[in-house]
Amino acid sequence: MLEQSIQELESSSLARIASARSLEELEVVRVSVLGRKEGALTHMMKELGKLPPEERKSTGKLVNAAKQKLEEALAAREKQFADDTLRARLDTEWIDLTLPAPGPRRGHLHPITQIQQELEDLFVSLGFAVLDGPEAETEYHNFDALNIPATHPARDAQDTFWLEGSNLLLRTHTSPVQVRGMEKLGPPLRIVAPGRVFRNESVDASHEHTFYQIEGMMVDRDVSVAHLLYFMKVMLAGVFQREVSVRLRPGYFPFVEPGFELDIQCLLCGGSGCPVCKQSGWVEQLGCGLVHPNVLRMSGIDPEEWSGFAFGLGLTRLVMMRYGIDDIRHLQGGDLRFLEQF
Repeated sequence: MLEQSIQELESSSLARIASARSLEELEVVRVSVLGRKEGALTHMMKELGKLPPEERKSTGKLVNAAKQKLEEALAAREKQFADDTLRARLDTEWIDLTLPAPGPRRGHLHPITQIQQELEDLFVSLGFAVLDGPEAETEYHNFDALNIPATHPARDAQDTFWLEGSNLLLRTHTSPVQVRGMEKLGPPLRIVAPGRVFRNESVDASHEHTFYQIEGMMVDRDVSVAHLLYFMKVMLAGVFQREVSVRLRPGYFPFVEPGFELDIQCLLCGGSGCPVCKQSGWVEQLGCGLVHPNVLRMSGIDPEEWSGFAFGLGLTRLVMMRYGIDDIRHLQGGDLRFLEQF
């Protein structure tokens, strides 16, 4: 009778072990069968002492064999659960060490940098050299050499940051680079000078104390306004990816004579008039003109032999026009949500 019970317990327990779905269920089976206090097989082992001596030996062998089978089945099922857990973890945490490292996240060029590089490439293709110069400039290169002496009213139009304890200032335009280019290279020359400039402005949606310009100059023999117009139209067509109509209006700049304000026909309305061009059909774009003889003389160039044109263009304003940016403060704010659009 006990032998039959042992066989039935072994069979049912093996089935429970095989069907267990977790380590917790497996532990319940182990305790109910092999537990020291409540285990069914343990209880049967305790009953062996009540059997006659001739039955005790054979029944004991049967109990031990059943216990060994159940322990082996429990161990095998536990290992299977452990292997499944490890495999699932490896699937979620797998790293292929043979792959290259992901590296830093790809960044974005600032929209000002993008347009500056476009213009540099354009002017290089036209035979111009790209020059750079110091942002902390001398008064001579920023004003005097550009026909703007100490008493000149043009200085009042450029509120300047002066560096305390020195004769230096933060440049108010990139024109000093043109002066340095004329001094070092001499004529004939074609140069452009992009870069950051500074003016003591009250910051609002359309004014910044720090902004970007690109200025250019060509000095050669018999340079005329026709040369100026040609290069300006080529530049603007490259910027706006279309042919543009331009006009010149008289404008005053101390370093050119004659000086002009160059307007482009409004790209939104085609000249018919809209709020952007204030119903005029034209949008002011840049200042330009023929290089003043005094500027040439200050750089050691004879104005009787050489002539030239110069222009200055606000890169910051150009970026705002191209991308429809209505607040200049976005460009210097460092907000990644804004910059990632470009």
